[in-house]
Amino acid sequence: MTETGKRIEELRRQLNYHNRKYYVDNAPEISDFDFDRMMRELQDLEQAHPEYADPNSPTVRVGSDITSEFRSVEHRFPMLSLGNTYSLEELHEFLARIEKEAEGAEYVCELKFDGTAISLTYEHGRLVRAVTRGDGTRGDDVTANVRTIRSVPLVLSGGGWPDLFEIRGEILMPYTSFDRLNAEREEQGESLFANPRNAAAGTLKQQSSAVVAKRGLDCTLYQLAGDRLPHESHWENLQEAREWGFKVSDHMRICRSEEEVDAFIAHWDEARKQLPFPTDGVVIKVNRYADQRALGFTAKAPKWAVAYKFKAEQALTELLSVDFQVGRTGAVTPVANLEPVLLAGTTVKRASLHNAEQIALLDIRLHDRVYVEKGGEIIPKITGVELAERPADSEPFRYIDRCPECGTELVRYEGEAKHYCPNQNACRPQILGRIIHFIRRKAMDIEGLGEETVELLFESGLLKNVADLYDLRADQLSPLPRLGEKSAENIIRSIRRSTEVPFHRVLFALGIRFVGETTAKYLAGHFGTLEAVMQATREELVEAEEVGDKIADAILDYFADAGNRRIVERLEAAGVRTEAERKQLLSESLAGLQFVISGKFSRHGRDELKALIESHGGKNLAAVSAQTDYLVAGEKMGPAKLKKAEKLGVKILSEEEFEQMIAAAETTRTAGEEPEAEAADRSVEPVQGSLF
Repeated sequence: MTETGKRIEELRRQLNYHNRKYYVDNAPEISDFDFDRMMRELQDLEQAHPEYADPNSPTVRVGSDITSEFRSVEHRFPMLSLGNTYSLEELHEFLARIEKEAEGAEYVCELKFDGTAISLTYEHGRLVRAVTRGDGTRGDDVTANVRTIRSVPLVLSGGGWPDLFEIRGEILMPYTSFDRLNAEREEQGESLFANPRNAAAGTLKQQSSAVVAKRGLDCTLYQLAGDRLPHESHWENLQEAREWGFKVSDHMRICRSEEEVDAFIAHWDEARKQLPFPTDGVVIKVNRYADQRALGFTAKAPKWAVAYKFKAEQALTELLSVDFQVGRTGAVTPVANLEPVLLAGTTVKRASLHNAEQIALLDIRLHDRVYVEKGGEIIPKITGVELAERPADSEPFRYIDRCPECGTELVRYEGEAKHYCPNQNACRPQILGRIIHFIRRKAMDIEGLGEETVELLFESGLLKNVADLYDLRADQLSPLPRLGEKSAENIIRSIRRSTEVPFHRVLFALGIRFVGETTAKYLAGHFGTLEAVMQATREELVEAEEVGDKIADAILDYFADAGNRRIVERLEAAGVRTEAERKQLLSESLAGLQFVISGKFSRHGRDELKALIESHGGKNLAAVSAQTDYLVAGEKMGPAKLKKAEKLGVKILSEEEFEQMIAAAETTRTAGEEPEAEAADRSVEPVQGSLF
């Protein structure tokens, strides 16, 4: 092996070691700066030397923007569900049956994690596959996404593991990650995840592993499956797995009696409130495999394990009043003000009421005594009313019909539960919300303008929409409270720098309903320019990855507004980027040819195919027309599109035929002499998707 290869292997070994010390053992040995420095060195070496590529390199932790389709995979060992009970009496009956059939059995009591189940397969100590539970027989292959989760070992430590085995566990979203994600979604006008479990499941099925990498998932493992496991008991194998680098819960205990099981449950029913991740019960498993085999299975579940579910903690308190908050998209959210009450270790004063439907469904009224619990153990919500304590003069709650901020009559769009204020150009919280969203770090990244400063500029008449930012002068800002000349100059410099922000972030910054970071990136990649997005029809919009009817309608509504179009014109005049950066071409073998991609493909995502076309000089079209040269057809493509292509005589390619076309282009390119400068450029930023 060359010196470069040896350095790559050494960096991978060190990074895997320090990753385990930080994320699994909770005992870091080096600083974040040193870890990042090694990671950057490894990324640079791997990019310059693709011959050393490894799917389990620590660099995969950052994820990729390449779209991945999830193929169905059959489980080698079925992933059965567990029987549930909320009753100690039923649990005691379960233990009595075990004692009768497997005398002297001992139990492993574990926390029941509230996430999404996963099965990891390792061959020769390396992760090769990660599959969701699915229907228990087959699940979805989510390996690329799971590789980004830092508590999942890509290469095992130590030794003694079987050549082939599976380990099952739970993908979790810790409360800190959940709170951060929902805060970001709220700022973007997107619907919130109801609880960490839903957020974990939704994240795991994201088509961009780069998005998964940013969301802070965790993974705890609790069951081995294989033909040649090192020990004959569940407990011993989990302790061994811990030595291999797996994150195995520290909150486990061997119990040998009903009393010990009860004590474990009683302890964690209270102590779980201090955990940084969601739990919803305790799992009790027979420890020895010989006893498990003797007890056997039902059609759906093992007879040697059961889950005891905790009851959600509730509190009874008075509903004092209801506030109505208006977000940047005009969405009106009712929030209950409560008599302060202690719940799950924290004092709760406010709770979400979601929308008018939820209030009517529960028949919630002012000054009712209401039951509050923490949905998913984190978000306070009202779950019911104590009717026996309802005042005699109680009246049904009347939901507002006008905006609490500007007085405009509220509207309710078809298929949506929330009410909206349509007065987007004159409703104060909507205007401020859009400006604050525009300047965020993940959007235009304008520093020095916090919420208070934005409000100050708005009240001073200097800022009425996002385009006004680019007309501001330092001498206008410096006299304002809490600013001064230096702060004013820094703000103006930051506004000027924001014109260099990539197009997809500009599109996200506009604040179009339902268009979050990922959708904006897909739209920018698909259409290339803001003008193309603005001119696209509904049918053309839904051709873009991650864009459905709801998002397409929101985009059409946004650009149908004359005020929004004027803002866009002013942003373009200010020099804000409205075109995607053109990438270095691999060849011009497809120059002059126009393609339409439609349907689902077994080996590539649609955006990946489009990137390949563009990298060889071709052009992507959103719809079949007389100008279309090729239709690349996958499964479940629209019959109308196929019929139109046949009518116009457009050549139809299968995925395999398209691959042959690209392979021919690659062969032509490599056969010729490549300019030195072009080769150097590509070593820095290779075109994604050249897989064959």
